[in-house]
Amino acid sequence: MEDDSVLAVRSWIENRTAGFASDVRAWLLVLLDGDSRAKPRSRTCAYVYFGGVRPLLENWATTRGHLREITVTDVMAGLSPLCGWQRRNAIAAPRSLFRFAKKRGLIFANPTTRLKTEDIQRNLLAMTDAEVLAVQRVAVTPAQRLIVALAAVHAARATAIRRLTLDDLDLPNRRITIAGHAQRLGELPHQTLLAWLAQRRATWPKTPNRHVLINAKTALGTGPVSAEYLKRHLLHHGVYLERIRGDRVLHEALTAGADPLHLALVFNLSHTAASRYAAIAQNLLDDQTGVHRDAVGRESGRS
Repeated sequence: MEDDSVLAVRSWIENRTAGFASDVRAWLLVLLDGDSRAKPRSRTCAYVYFGGVRPLLENWATTRGHLREITVTDVMAGLSPLCGWQRRNAIAAPRSLFRFAKKRGLIFANPTTRLKTEDIQRNLLAMTDAEVLAVQRVAVTPAQRLIVALAAVHAARATAIRRLTLDDLDLPNRRITIAGHAQRLGELPHQTLLAWLAQRRATWPKTPNRHVLINAKTALGTGPVSAEYLKRHLLHHGVYLERIRGDRVLHEALTAGADPLHLALVFNLSHTAASRYAAIAQNLLDDQTGVHRDAVGRESGRS
């Protein structure tokens, strides 16, 4: 017998590609399968690349009819609100798409040729209002809201969220243990946990699985959900948990005076990671102080 079933990722490509659909579909399939000019990439790569380029394509499709009509100005306008890892991924995706289009004669000039990905550490800034709103629009189910809340309040990593068990929760006393680190449970995670646990009990009342996050497959066993579970719920929709987690740590560093020891204790970070966040926060604080001094100096000069 021959397996003639269609892989989920291929069905996903067929259902999701819109706006320049034929060219984008051909690009994604080459990412998956490779060809005489390129080696095949992983499914995750296809998901991440399409998640990064999809908002740009949807915006361009309102005024453009073909990829060859996209200019450098269009690309820069789409990337201008982004920073950090989100900008890095958003640059890598259209660069791959337009390189593919150029090699196959679909466009005359590649508008991403001169794009550069800046150093992540220099661009690790607080999330913008637009980014926060985008996360709110995506995170609508109890499971999605819980995942985002754990990253946004407790700076939990994806692996720690997947491995969180019911035994790690102490809801009456508002305590939670994440990756072996016990801490007070924030109000937002507490509310999202209650909502998710209510749905969990209603959907799988007799499951033997002690993990907080479960699905139809893991409810029959005892293991955690896969990494693909989190990607399917958030990453494939353009929500990056590491971006949310980094924003939380940076916010704490800014409010606590850029103390690496404090960050290491609160978020169970390594000394290296804590020092890096503290250094970034200190640079931002120094910049703010410099701007304030300049403003004061100008006011003094006027008076």
